[in-house]
Amino acid sequence: MLTKPPVPQNALDRLTGAGLAWGEGTYARLAAPIGAAAFALYILLTAFTAWVLPDANWDMLPYLAVAEEGTYPDAQALHDYAYSTVKAGVSAGDYAALTDDGGGFRSHMTANAADFHSLLGMYRIKFLYAEILSTLSSVMSPVEAMRIVSVFSVLLFGAITLLWLRSEGALALAPVIGAVLIMADFGDAARGSTPDLLCSALFLGGLYAYVRGREVVTATLLFLAFMARPDNIVFLAIFAVLLVAYRQKAWGALAGFAASFVAYFAISHWAHHPGWWPHLWFSSIEQHYNMDDFHPAFSANAYLRAFATAALRAVSMNSWVGVSVLALAGWYAASRAGFRLDRPAGILFAALVLGVLAKFTVFPIHDTRIYFPNLIPPFLLLVGPLMALWSSSLGHGERRATFHVIPGDKP
Repeated sequence: MLTKPPVPQNALDRLTGAGLAWGEGTYARLAAPIGAAAFALYILLTAFTAWVLPDANWDMLPYLAVAEEGTYPDAQALHDYAYSTVKAGVSAGDYAALTDDGGGFRSHMTANAADFHSLLGMYRIKFLYAEILSTLSSVMSPVEAMRIVSVFSVLLFGAITLLWLRSEGALALAPVIGAVLIMADFGDAARGSTPDLLCSALFLGGLYAYVRGREVVTATLLFLAFMARPDNIVFLAIFAVLLVAYRQKAWGALAGFAASFVAYFAISHWAHHPGWWPHLWFSSIEQHYNMDDFHPAFSANAYLRAFATAALRAVSMNSWVGVSVLALAGWYAASRAGFRLDRPAGILFAALVLGVLAKFTVFPIHDTRIYFPNLIPPFLLLVGPLMALWSSSLGHGERRATFHVIPGDKP
């Protein structure tokens, strides 16, 4: 095995070696601006794609319906509005795919306003998203409003990520975070006309505020993220328990959880949400056509089959499991090298990982978009230790202290 590269034997080899050496030196000096520029370009391209190539998914129909229920109180009129609006806003091919599946679920909902209306409780609970769509629809087409929300969410998510990296002096790692976003299907989340990425952007902002000690902003953004997707209550509950167990003072996060906990029951009642088990049945066991007064008896066998099926699909078809494992590997490598997260960051890291496991256990569904809010923050928490490890390996002085704790500290 060679212990050093061979000496270039001709002019081309020497020129290539000199070029590589120059490129390496230039990048080492300009890693931060290059990393920031590359990441910003990726975010802008993703936002552009979200606008020009949006994903026409069936959930557009009920989301647009719940946004205009006050205007169309009659089930048939509301059904007609949702379908006509989507028909006017997507291509003929996309509309056909949304409304005709050969006599299956989509075909049935296209022809049955009452059954379509019975499903809205599962969408009405995403209160913030529906209200934003309702407000924007007064000044633009409803389908364009969905695209605007997606583009805004992409830009907000990217801006918060860059701000987080800059605050840790880790802009050089921005391309790495971009690669993680690609692995985590960020582009698919951006193109979807759903509240998923809006929730993720608000959630990321709330976590950044927590790390920076901005309690009011933490409480506000975590609550707004919950209002965009109430299943975030799972993470908030775990985070609150860990904060209390480790006696970590973080009243912003605790206040965000308390407000979300109260709002969860109020919104569920107001939205006429069918409940955990009927919703799980619809999403993971069998698509029931009418959710009015649908109360199937709980079945452990049905739950375990749904869990096993979702787990198999998650591993074979989706990326969130692999991204989560990669984050754990990064945490382990940094810890073994002596660069550990401090107590607040360690508690948050643990809550994020446990939150993914708990969300899947409570509601086993395989789609990466469900877990996306929890996937990127662990990597942003690790940029401090990784930059310190990088500096240490290059012999550039002391370790960064921001995320370093003594070995005896608990996470």
